Amino acid sequence: RETTETGDPVLPLILGQAVTWHSAFILTRTGDRIAIVGKYEDEAVASSGAWTTIVPYVQGIREPLLDTLNELAPQKIAVNYSQDDVKADGLSAGMWMLLQEYLQGTPHVDRLISASEIIRALRSRKTATEVQRMRDAIAVTDELFAMFIERVHEGMSETDIARFFHDEVDHRGLDTAWERSHCPIVTTGPHSMIGHGLPSADLAVTRGNIVHLDFGVRMNGYCSDIQRGWYLPKGNEAVPPDELRRGVETVVQAITAAAEVMKPGVPCWQVDAAARQTVLDAGYPEYQHATGHNVGRAAHDGGGTIGPRWPRYGRTPEYPIEVGNVYTLELGIDNLAGHGYFGLEEMVHVTDTGIEWLTQRQTDLPMLG
Repeated sequence: RETTETGDPVLPLILGQAVTWHSAFILTRTGDRIAIVGKYEDEAVASSGAWTTIVPYVQGIREPLLDTLNELAPQKIAVNYSQDDVKADGLSAGMWMLLQEYLQGTPHVDRLISASEIIRALRSRKTATEVQRMRDAIAVTDELFAMFIERVHEGMSETDIARFFHDEVDHRGLDTAWERSHCPIVTTGPHSMIGHGLPSADLAVTRGNIVHLDFGVRMNGYCSDIQRGWYLPKGNEAVPPDELRRGVETVVQAITAAAEVMKPGVPCWQVDAAARQTVLDAGYPEYQHATGHNVGRAAHDGGGTIGPRWPRYGRTPEYPIEVGNVYTLELGIDNLAGHGYFGLEEMVHVTDTGIEWLTQRQTDLPMLG
C-alpha cells in the first residue's frame, strides 16, 4: 500500500506503477496472474494487459484475498520478505502482521514462506537488454571521469569535485547511481572519509596524495558503479613512489584473482576469499568490507554478496554465482603509504564459462597534471 512512500523493491518488477490501498499480486505456478486491488485502481492495473484476473474491492481486501486463496488452494505462499536480501524484503512489519491477522483460522497462515529465491533469480539474472543499459551507463561514467581529469587541479575541494559531477549529471538529465549526498564518494588524502563518506569543503587536492572517486550514474533505469584513483605528483616526481605502485599492483592482482575464481555455481564467499588472501599475502591489512555486489536497477541490487561469511551479510555470501549476474569487484587499501585511500571497482558480467569485463580495467596509478 502507498508504494510511493514505502518503496517496495519488488513492485517495479511485476507492476510498474504505484498503488494506494492494500493490494495483492498473485503469480501462480500455472501462469495465473491475479491482481486484487482497491476500486478506482483496477482500471489502471488492467490497462497494462499483464494480469489475467483483476479483482476490485471496496470495503476491505480480506474477503477477496481469502476467496482467491481458497480457490487456488496453494501448498506454499511465497511473500516478499527476507532476512538477508534487502531487495526481496518489501513487506513491512505492519503489513506482515496484517496478513497474519487476515489468514488466522485458515490453513494458509502456516504456508507462508519467503519469496527471496524467486525474487533473487528474477532480479539478478540480467537480460541482454539490461546488460546493454549498464554498458551505456558505464560509457557515460567513463566520459565524466575523462572530463574530470582535464579539470582537476591542486586546491580543488572535495565538495567542488562532487559539484562538478552533479552538474554534469544534471546537464544530461540523469541521476546518480545512489544517494546524491555521497555520489561521488571523494577522497583526496589521508584525512578524507573513506567508505560511504561525504565530501568535505575543508579538504582539497594536494600534491603527493591520491585522488580517489567512487561514482556511478543511473541511465534508462540501470546503474554503473566504478572506482578510480590518480596521483598528483610533488616536486620532480615523474612516476608515483614505489610504495604506491606496489599497493596499486596488489589491488589489481586481488581483483584479477577474484575474477579467475568467478564461475557459475561457485559460492560468492569463495570469490571474496581469493581476493582477500591476495591482499593479506602481500602484507597489507584486511579490508573491512565485501569484495563485490550485484548491480542493476540499483547500484546495490540485492542477491548474492561477494563477501566473507560475516553475520553482517547474512546468507548472501553462500549464494552461488549465476549466469547473467552483473557484479562489482572492488577493494582497496586504507591510507596507502600515508598518501590516502586507493581502491578500484570494476563491473563484470557472468557468462557460461566465467566473466566478461564490462568496465575497461584500471591497472596502474595515472598521474594528474
